[in-house]
Amino acid sequence: MTSYVPNIKVPIIKNGISNIDFLDSEFINKKVILFGVPGAFTPTCSEKHLPGYIKFYNQFKNKNIDDIYCLSVNDEHVMKSWLLSYADDQNIHGIADGNADITSYFNLLTDKSKNYMGKRCNRFSMLIINNKIEKLYIEKSGEFNVSSAETIFKEL
Repeated sequence: MTSYVPNIKVPIIKNGISNIDFLDSEFINKKVILFGVPGAFTPTCSEKHLPGYIKFYNQFKNKNIDDIYCLSVNDEHVMKSWLLSYADDQNIHGIADGNADITSYFNLLTDKSKNYMGKRCNRFSMLIINNKIEKLYIEKSGEFNVSSAETIFKEL
């Protein structure tokens, strides 16, 4: 696993607006949390993972986290719709890794073909400071334990 954020262009969604930008430019001089989900609108992602980060948002801000990003191997339209379905304030930003470029870079690509989902992202969370990965939590397939908002919050 590499320890730095890549210079890869992807759609980044903020407040329902998508812009194509380099990921390392987005994270420069910031302390961020990046968490990845297998798919927008999927059960664990929608019922537990994203809602946990929404719930803990203010506590993360109190720990000097600049921004929180959710990455999925989905297109920007799906990610935008999924994020907009949760809250009016849109505190969690989206990264639409539709080509799985970032997921592949971090060696987090998994094959979910048996569930008719194709190639997806392993569930994970990272603490990133100025583009350097300081902490990384990767779930075992089908689990939701170490990448939760609660887990990374305890480590701050």
